[in-house]
Amino acid sequence: MNTHIQAVPLEKAYRLLNHGPTVLVSSHHDGVDNVMAAAWACALDFAPPKLTVVLDKQTATRGLVEASGRFVVQVPTVALLDVTNQVGNRGLADNPSKLADAGIGLLRLAGDSLPFVEGCSAWLACRLVPEPHNQAAYDLFIGEVVGAWADDRVFRDGHWHFEEAGPEWRSIHHVAGGHFYAIGEAMQARSE
Repeated sequence: MNTHIQAVPLEKAYRLLNHGPTVLVSSHHDGVDNVMAAAWACALDFAPPKLTVVLDKQTATRGLVEASGRFVVQVPTVALLDVTNQVGNRGLADNPSKLADAGIGLLRLAGDSLPFVEGCSAWLACRLVPEPHNQAAYDLFIGEVVGAWADDRVFRDGHWHFEEAGPEWRSIHHVAGGHFYAIGEAMQARSE
């Protein structure tokens, strides 16, 4: 296991998504792993921590999430830009070797069967909170965060430290058509 991957207290897990990054969603069921990109994910609640993510009906990852009731939301970095774009544009049904073709490395944290994408800056393991109407009508899934980890080279002491890490560690933010931005410089508002 990577010695830079450290557990994040669940009460701080929302901070891993609060800056609005594009995420990778992975799941596992019946011997099948898959990873997809998702631009619509956000923190939802603090205690217990929850998040939302939109998973289209046509994605294989959605089927794995529905079947297993578990998934991982992870924050890819600039170093994973091309990988993120590839898994976001290729379906498992049409391309069974999409993970290998994209060069996705998977690891298992805490002896879990869930696939965690190597090279990300943060990982949130989730238990599906079933909301059949939201899932069917809006493709909106709710996950209760049951475990959170981050790479301490960029997230530690409950805060992101992008300004201290190399540019390859910045999170990516999808706009449209393969066009992304990396998170920008840190700024501090004046307190009143």
